[in-house]
Amino acid sequence: MAIHLTKESKILVQGMTGGEGMKHTRRMLAAGTNVVGGVNPRKAGRTVDFHDRPVPVFGSVAEGMDATGADVTVVFVPPAFTKAAVTEAADAGIGLAVVITEGVPVHDSVAFLDRARKRGTRVIGPNCPGLISPGQSGAGIIPADITKPGRIGLVSKSGTLTYQLMYELRDIGFSTCVGIGGDPVVGTTHIDCLTAFQDDPETDLIVLIGEIGGDAEERAAAYIRDHVTKPVVGYIAGFTAPEGRTMGHAGAIVSGSSGTARAKQQALEAAGVRVGRTPTETARHVLAVLDSGA
Repeated sequence: MAIHLTKESKILVQGMTGGEGMKHTRRMLAAGTNVVGGVNPRKAGRTVDFHDRPVPVFGSVAEGMDATGADVTVVFVPPAFTKAAVTEAADAGIGLAVVITEGVPVHDSVAFLDRARKRGTRVIGPNCPGLISPGQSGAGIIPADITKPGRIGLVSKSGTLTYQLMYELRDIGFSTCVGIGGDPVVGTTHIDCLTAFQDDPETDLIVLIGEIGGDAEERAAAYIRDHVTKPVVGYIAGFTAPEGRTMGHAGAIVSGSSGTARAKQQALEAAGVRVGRTPTETARHVLAVLDSGA
């Protein structure tokens, strides 16, 4: 089993015929993902060959869904067109939209996330690496060859740290790894993924990766304390970040004591979460928890 994405998922790629869309569609197909079509109204009716695998291009998400039964879309369009692309997907009734695009204006994200919620579409992102259920399917840019299927669930703000923890724990493996993105406004939160992993019978332990800025990790800690019975191990990026400076993601801004790595660590530890100060130490915590049978 997995959360949000399984081997049964049928994926459309909005922006498939662009440079990034072509590159990552090729990688998704090579990893066994069931990409059933691309979307580009200017190239509708064409077919693109990937490793001798022909993938049709549709004029709209609705057309692609009607023709293929697609239930997931991955969005690789420029920031100026992302709002329209996600709105189109939500209005077509797709179940999951994975928005890889970075640099999306926050007011656009607020608008399309509101539209998606009203239409019943789950959004992951924007500015995220996507998600992968190893051995089943991958939607986005997460490498498929750095880990194997297993029983750890991973939710992370950071793409790079997602990959590193996947590699550190490659001998154990993962049920699903979700990169939720680091923008101030995202469609799927730590808490959403914690809920799904708690309910997934094939996830035994959850790894939560956060970073400085905002209060998402503190809210996740409160949720873990009250609702999560599975062991959770955490890592917060930014222990050495200077106060008041933007660090990487648009949401990673520290103001006074609010949003610091130390404050987040304290909140998680108060909820019973072991927190590592480096990815390697975090991986060691995971191994220790699994060895203890906690």
